[in-house]
Amino acid sequence: MTMANWLMRVGRAQAALPALGHGTTMVASYGELATRASRLAGGLVGACGVRPGDRVAIAAWNHPDYVVALYAIWVAGAVAVPLSAKLHAKEIAYALDHSGARVAFVSADLQGSIGGSAPPGLRHLLALGSPEVQRLQRADALAVVPRADDDLAWLFYTSGTTGRPKGACLSHRNLAIMSLAYLAEVDPTAPGDSLLHAAPMSHGSGLYLMAHVLRGAINVVPESGGFDSSEVFQLANHWRRTSMFAAPTMVNRMVTDCSGQDPSGFRTIIYGGGPMYVADAITALDRLGPCLAQIYGQGETPMTISTLPREMVSDRAHPAWRERLASVGMSFGTIDVMIADETDHPLPAGETGEILVRGPTVMQGYWQDGAASARTLAGGWLHTGDLGALDASGLLTLKDRSKDVIISGGSNIYPREVEEILLRHPGVREVSVIGRPDLEWGEVVVAYVVGDAAPADLDALCLEAIARFKRPKDYLFVARLPKNNYGKIVKTELRAMDATRSAGGAGLER
Repeated sequence: MTMANWLMRVGRAQAALPALGHGTTMVASYGELATRASRLAGGLVGACGVRPGDRVAIAAWNHPDYVVALYAIWVAGAVAVPLSAKLHAKEIAYALDHSGARVAFVSADLQGSIGGSAPPGLRHLLALGSPEVQRLQRADALAVVPRADDDLAWLFYTSGTTGRPKGACLSHRNLAIMSLAYLAEVDPTAPGDSLLHAAPMSHGSGLYLMAHVLRGAINVVPESGGFDSSEVFQLANHWRRTSMFAAPTMVNRMVTDCSGQDPSGFRTIIYGGGPMYVADAITALDRLGPCLAQIYGQGETPMTISTLPREMVSDRAHPAWRERLASVGMSFGTIDVMIADETDHPLPAGETGEILVRGPTVMQGYWQDGAASARTLAGGWLHTGDLGALDASGLLTLKDRSKDVIISGGSNIYPREVEEILLRHPGVREVSVIGRPDLEWGEVVVAYVVGDAAPADLDALCLEAIARFKRPKDYLFVARLPKNNYGKIVKTELRAMDATRSAGGAGLER
């Protein structure tokens, strides 16, 4: 069984069902999507030399052709390596090199920058929609290459605290169980329903593709290729019974911009990827209606650690309703969650510790990183690095992130990655990067710097090496950074000082 088999199943039995929409236009039925993917797979094998198990990357903005390319990879028996189009070309080049990708699909406007940094092992750089890809799609259709359930399907690059991304190895089984869990516990889906891809298909939105293909739903890509609040309302009301994965920032913008908009076209808005404040969740529920559901997951167990389904989000009569909204819900039925102390022993209800997870959606390990795999999967449990607590009713509440990851607008930003770039400036002696709470973005990146450097020069350094969204929004120059007896910077103390400074009090002095 592979993800490609799900597409072929619907393509044969329900060929006329709409499969792909672009804006308000249907651009492919399931029969047509299956044929296009099979022909492109034939081109990948015949002209590009792709073999089972080869890694094929996609670094592209949302587009219907993205879906065709993704399923062509799986038809060919290869491994998809979806990469965020927002990343810097050098960051994409690292993932291409590390994964050993032989072929990469890219958006036409990214071909030049990615090509200029491409590693030598990359044989083919293919712009979606280009004459070259169109020629590949005229190849003879390829039958689905058989793969085992536990064969690798999706290499999910998720940054680590060392500043180098790690590739979470997700099998066809991982993706299948994730999809079935979604359909059972988050968002029951029927043929003709729609999924709106306003969030990047390289991450959460794309991971929900498979469940909707299995059920014969239509995958709709906005003409803008991304998120525009007025556009998503328009498309939801055109296609009806629409679901959408959204970062809390996106939900908040929809609430702000929904004056005069009709939210009745939404079946479900699944929010995750960052904290949603209780007040914001209540406002969203008031404005958008009972269509909100929450999920908590990681790239290492995609979209499936816990969920707060629609009926629990909207059940205002429940005596613990606000407490529920403050949580990330209950564990999926396929998942075991344990709160553990530093020795991995379980803690009682109400106590805070690291969130450990096990189940059939948990990754096989990290690509070519046995040491990190052994640490993260020690004892058969995924060590999430997140701190949380389970209450007596089984609701999970996040307390903090022990890895210091910053989540801004639903995107993960790892401080050390930014710190290493800033330390390249000769005037920067020390630096510590933290997240500052922000009502719009969830968090924004803030850099505390010991030394002398112009913020504009530090911005330029960042823009040369990392994605724009990772760049600090504020630079604060200080005489010293808070440290413990071992000389390690104490970020908890720095965050407390930053909160005092933001509130107008005295912080660190220059």
